[in-house]
Amino acid sequence: MKQNLQNVSAEKEENYAKSSPFSNEARNAYVTEHLTEALLMLLRKKPISDISVSELCDAAVVGRASFYRNYESKEDILRKYIRQLFREWMDKYDQQGDGNRPISELILALFMHFEDYQEFYSLLNERGLVFLLKDTIMGLCGPKPEHSKLEAYGSAFIAYTLYGWIEVWFQRGMQESAEEMSKMFQSQGL
Repeated sequence: MKQNLQNVSAEKEENYAKSSPFSNEARNAYVTEHLTEALLMLLRKKPISDISVSELCDAAVVGRASFYRNYESKEDILRKYIRQLFREWMDKYDQQGDGNRPISELILALFMHFEDYQEFYSLLNERGLVFLLKDTIMGLCGPKPEHSKLEAYGSAFIAYTLYGWIEVWFQRGMQESAEEMSKMFQSQGL
């Protein structure tokens, strides 16, 4: 029975691809959007480990082949969504001022971003998925290949410290405001 459902889904997807006026890019955007929405809906009900790829694809109304064409794992859906949120946030942040603002403004803006998307980040925390933010935080303020050794270690210290603060803040239910978090972070001399 399971094999038959997979064949039917593959057939549906193949027929859709043949008859769809969408470009490959548009189809992939459609699949990405629907898989993301479906995963977030399912995560509100149960842990990610209890969500099968088949269940996810059924909820998104896409074929398994579409899932595997775009992702290697369910967590990859969340990683991509986090990168999208951060890209939008960074674009907005960059448009609001020059590139020479102090790190304290970046930290405040970052905590404000988390407040803006509190429901999503609280869901990540509730499901034990905050670790997915680490790579994004490291990309934001972690070491870069062009850094000297002192800059690389200093950046790593700040990035991992920031990640730790964010994780604890989520675990505490984001009780403190973004402004409070930023001020406390600055008070540490970071």
